[in-house]
Amino acid sequence: MLLFVLFSLFYFSPSLSLKICSFNVRSFGEAKIARPEVVDVVVKIIARCDIMLLMEIKEAKNRTCPLLVEKLSGQTKGQKEQYSCVVSGRLGRKTYKEQYAFIYRQNLVSVKQTYQYPDTQPGDEDAFSREPFIVWFQSPKTAVKEFAVVPLHTTPEMAVREIDELYDVYLDVRQRWDTKNFVFMGDFNAGCSYVPKKHWKNIRLRTYSEFAWLIGDKNDTTVKNSTSCPYDRIVVSGEQLSQAVMPHSVNIFDFQAAFQMTEEQALGVSDHFPVEFELKAKGSFFDWLKSKFSKKRRGRKNRQAKS
Repeated sequence: MLLFVLFSLFYFSPSLSLKICSFNVRSFGEAKIARPEVVDVVVKIIARCDIMLLMEIKEAKNRTCPLLVEKLSGQTKGQKEQYSCVVSGRLGRKTYKEQYAFIYRQNLVSVKQTYQYPDTQPGDEDAFSREPFIVWFQSPKTAVKEFAVVPLHTTPEMAVREIDELYDVYLDVRQRWDTKNFVFMGDFNAGCSYVPKKHWKNIRLRTYSEFAWLIGDKNDTTVKNSTSCPYDRIVVSGEQLSQAVMPHSVNIFDFQAAFQMTEEQALGVSDHFPVEFELKAKGSFFDWLKSKFSKKRRGRKNRQAKS
């Protein structure tokens, strides 16, 4: 009987979770694309995730998404995994521009809609240096079936204002889309001198109870040994989504240690570590087994009541 249970668990249980990641890949432009050792590390980092948000994409020829998707699809032996990518326009004031990109596994999630926040709120125009490019994902294999991801890469000196303005983005998206499930993530520059403790009270995303911050103020998301700052953050909202977060899944991925790199080599990839968390899968084998036993118990009680 035990062997049968183990066999069933192995073959019929769905994926245990959906991993969602955020990574400031630091000035990912023509120079980095030309360095295969850097691209290989970036591909390894992305391959750990089911949805990956990339920031600081600077190359202007829209080569990044096709290149990374091709590398990811070609890294597995046998049947190729299918990846897709959705990317924002080039965002930024004046001549300096960046893009947000989401790379995801097509067999696990799909994109319902995208929305480029216009940042034209009357009396509060141009609040963001790089306006959020919001993606609404459909996720049939997780406990929560859909959610919107709101990315943000702040200008460090304007971090307090930009993080606070995410609340206005939240209200706007809720009016446009029929969802209550939100993930806010990115390089918020949310720590050290950019967001002093006294300023947290001015950030609605922090003071309002419907938002849960998964990366804490004492974490370090930087590569340099000489710094210790929680710049990169993940914030979730919505009862269904919050309950679907896997316990103990929040993580800062130290790719320097994982890939046995020197600090200099790691900084050649980025000065940030990726941040990540996981969503629970929908009804697993264990849930099915629990429901079967529950039905049997109810059946016995009914028979006893009739006798």
